[in-house]
Amino acid sequence: MVRRPVALVAAVVLAAEAVGFALLNWFLGEVVDNQRMSLAGLDPDAMSLGSVALGVVFGLYLLTCAVVLLVAGVRDRAPGRFSRVLLIVCAVVHAVLGAVTVGLVGWAAFAFLMLVLGLVVLALIGYGTDRGTAESGAGEPSGSAPRTAPGAGPA
Repeated sequence: MVRRPVALVAAVVLAAEAVGFALLNWFLGEVVDNQRMSLAGLDPDAMSLGSVALGVVFGLYLLTCAVVLLVAGVRDRAPGRFSRVLLIVCAVVHAVLGAVTVGLVGWAAFAFLMLVLGLVVLALIGYGTDRGTAESGAGEPSGSAPRTAPGAGPA
């Protein structure tokens, strides 16, 4: 099946993105600190620290998503409810960042973010069928009522 390779590739790409994002924010923090830049009177030290903190926190979030996809790929089982929510939020963040990035950075960054979005969504969809068939009965779609003959309803 295609699920396992997609989850593993998505995990590797998210891990690389986490490292890249953390390094980029560290670099931006150093630039702000070295040039003593200020925005509307804000303290440059606070801006530098905020940039580094954002890089670390978001990098850890992306690494967590990568670990979730790696575990799902290795086990070849759908992630749990909390893990699915984590991955859905990751997909939404990539969609929003892609929309912002196309205007600020360019089409190459947009294409990369859309690639990651596609990998995360493909992994979610690929494992999405496991939960529905395991929880429902023998072949009945989940949430459907038993069928009755026409006219055999309550009188």
